[in-house]
Amino acid sequence: MVQGIQDCPNGRLTPAKFVDMYKMFFPSGNAEEFCDHVFRTFDMDKNGYIDFKEFLLAIDVTSSGTPEEKLKWAFRMYDVDGNGVIDIQEMTKIVQAIYDMLGACSSNRPADSAEERAKNIFAKMDENNDGQLTQDEFLKGCLQDEELSKMLAP
Repeated sequence: MVQGIQDCPNGRLTPAKFVDMYKMFFPSGNAEEFCDHVFRTFDMDKNGYIDFKEFLLAIDVTSSGTPEEKLKWAFRMYDVDGNGVIDIQEMTKIVQAIYDMLGACSSNRPADSAEERAKNIFAKMDENNDGQLTQDEFLKGCLQDEELSKMLAP
C-alpha cells in the first residue's frame, strides 16, 4: 500500500506508483491499461504526475461526489483524446481496460465482449445517432439507467 511520504517523498504520485497501488486491489487482472486512463484523468494539469491536491480532488469526487460529478469525471476518462465527445473506439478501449483489470477468471467480468458492450452502450446513449456521445448524452444515459451508471462510473 502507498505509505504516503515514504513512497512519494516529493508529494508526487508517478504513473508507476499509481499502477502499483491499483495492482493491490486487482491482483488477478492487468490493471496497467485502466490505470493509464485513470491517471490521465487525475492528472488535471497534464504534467505527468499526480500531486497531492489533484489526488485529494479526485478521491473526493470519486468517493463522495454527487452522481453527476462522478459521471462528469468518468466522461473525462472515457474521452481519451480530450475532444469533448466519446466515440465508439474510445468507449471500447476503456471497456476493454476494465475487462482486463477484472481478469479473465473474475466472476464480476461480463460474458459479452468489450466491443459488444461498447456497441450496446452506444445504442442506449447516442440519442442523435451521430456515433459520438456528448457529455449531456453520457450523463442522461447513465442517470436514466442505473446498471449503466454502475458500470461506467467509478
